[in-house]
Amino acid sequence: MEPAGVVARGRQARARLRGDEGVALRRWIRTWNAMARWTRYEVHGLEHLLVDHPVLVVGYHGRPIAHDLCMLQNVLYARLGYLPHPIFHAAFDKNPKTAAVLQELGFLLGDDQRLADAVARREHIFVTPGGTAEGCRSFRHRYQPRWGRRTGYLRLALKYGLPIVPVAAAGTDDTFLGFNDGHAWGKKLGVPHDMPAWLGVGLVGVWPLAVPFPVKIRQVVGPAIDLQAQGPVDPADREALQALHRRVVGAVEGLLARARGGAGAEPGGEVRR
Repeated sequence: MEPAGVVARGRQARARLRGDEGVALRRWIRTWNAMARWTRYEVHGLEHLLVDHPVLVVGYHGRPIAHDLCMLQNVLYARLGYLPHPIFHAAFDKNPKTAAVLQELGFLLGDDQRLADAVARREHIFVTPGGTAEGCRSFRHRYQPRWGRRTGYLRLALKYGLPIVPVAAAGTDDTFLGFNDGHAWGKKLGVPHDMPAWLGVGLVGVWPLAVPFPVKIRQVVGPAIDLQAQGPVDPADREALQALHRRVVGAVEGLLARARGGAGAEPGGEVRR
């Protein structure tokens, strides 16, 4: 059974969408609801996120954007009463109009006061450690986390006392067909703000002008990982962070395998089509 606070917040969210909600939010909800129908989106293990305390959702970044996490935002908006806060690429804050839209949606650019305020409101934070380096790759590299030794997300979780909830999905690397390493090409070509130079094709066109192929996206949410279950962790202890990092990467790899094998369904999982 969902906590009473979760149920109440979900009702408030549905009431706001029927009323005078912000234009950007209404468009975001409609766009990703349409994408959920296009991809026959399913999410399993949703009960791990229907909690009345904040968590750090750590996900795999599919091609070339995290379609499944955007659709998961919509599901959680309806159930929790708020749009979870993804930590976005800082380049999108350079344009004032884009920055205004992202701010209305509650997107974050890093560890700042807005993030601290979201945690204080008991709202979930989304992060994809692989970022565009993971999302904008060739078709030769599919469903393989590319996180390197990045542990910033772990330091963030430790700072705010957030459990980590791993998420991954099948279908996300099949929405577009990529032909190059966009991150490497972006560096070679000197693309500003560390943006990728990625060549990918979708249905009847080239990204970003094409729509994704209508592949089915099956998402699996794993159980929360308590980073300090075995005792306090010093954020400056690189060896301890790498051990936790391997654990989280392993959890995401396991979820990818389950989702791709069609064995992601769990009792209580919600399905959207």
